[in-house]
Amino acid sequence: MRHSQGRIRLFLLFVRNLPRVLACIMALLLAACSSSTNAAPTSTTPTPTTVRATPTPKVPIGPAALLVYKGHSNGVINLSWSPDSKRIASCSDDGTVQVWDAKTGKASWTYTFPGKANYVFAVAWSPDGTRVAAGGASGAVTILNASSGHVMATLTTQGNFIQGIAWSPDSKRIAAGNNNNLVTVWNASTGKQLLLYSGHSDSVERIAWSPDGKEIASASHDGTVQVWDASTGKQIISYKDHNNPVWTVAWSPDGKKIASGTGSAGESGPTRSGNSARVWDPTTGKTLLTYEGQGSNNEVYALAWSPDGTRIASAGDEYSIRIWDPSTGQTYLLYSGHTDIIWQVAWSPDGKEIASASQDGTVRVWPYSQ
Repeated sequence: MRHSQGRIRLFLLFVRNLPRVLACIMALLLAACSSSTNAAPTSTTPTPTTVRATPTPKVPIGPAALLVYKGHSNGVINLSWSPDSKRIASCSDDGTVQVWDAKTGKASWTYTFPGKANYVFAVAWSPDGTRVAAGGASGAVTILNASSGHVMATLTTQGNFIQGIAWSPDSKRIAAGNNNNLVTVWNASTGKQLLLYSGHSDSVERIAWSPDGKEIASASHDGTVQVWDASTGKQIISYKDHNNPVWTVAWSPDGKKIASGTGSAGESGPTRSGNSARVWDPTTGKTLLTYEGQGSNNEVYALAWSPDGTRIASAGDEYSIRIWDPSTGQTYLLYSGHTDIIWQVAWSPDGKEIASASQDGTVRVWPYSQ
């Protein structure tokens, strides 16, 4: 598996896809045997195994990071800002959720998930600022007090590996997607399960609540983004213009557009061609823009809209963050400094900074001014 041999997250994804890989190998072997008995020997010329996009033109380099947080001992998979833009919650393959000051890097508290296989893949700060929710290999969502880190509740799901967590805008409900292809919605106060969405045919990687709280968009390894009613679970639209696993999804602040991105992590063999970020209409499913400026492979594992909706920050396997216009696709700025895959980017609620979480074990906070 490319990029990260030995890294736990990609190893787990490879294991999940192993049966399909073995089936493909067997089919190829049988086809080869059949053709060898019926065709005369021919000379062959090796062909490239990877189709790569044209390298992105150079764009202005952004300023250096204001802060490099090194509190984790393994890859950092996700992060979330506090509503007041003062603190950041980050989670890691080291089994911890850490909350720290976004200006100084001083840690407020650390929560360590129990068990040996305690990798944490998702973290989300509640919009009311009182709670932090996190989940991962345990298959449960743990809700923590944002001030102390004490456990307030544990919500169980029908599966393992929580991949994505999102709060409703009013902080009354919480949703989580897992590798059993499901999204569960709970009452965040009582822990009562309200809904179980089962429209996907593969792991749900990320989820996002619409700004008005009425709909949820879920991004899946099955190559689709599905938008559905957050109260009834009725599917509204299934966006299928992506040809690869979808790793990230985000609503525009006005709720009129969705951005999503694809990548090949967890897949065996060379990088798939056709990766991109796309901006589309969640009502009609029409693609409005295809962005292919994310480096040579165009893999996008993370993206976020600016609070004013005029820019998108995206990142992936090229170790950099790009800032671009969601209407034209023009790239305005590139932040460089990470040394491994970037799994998450998030704009501070006040729009002044961008934070990025990377497999290199760090979170970086970057200044932004338009």
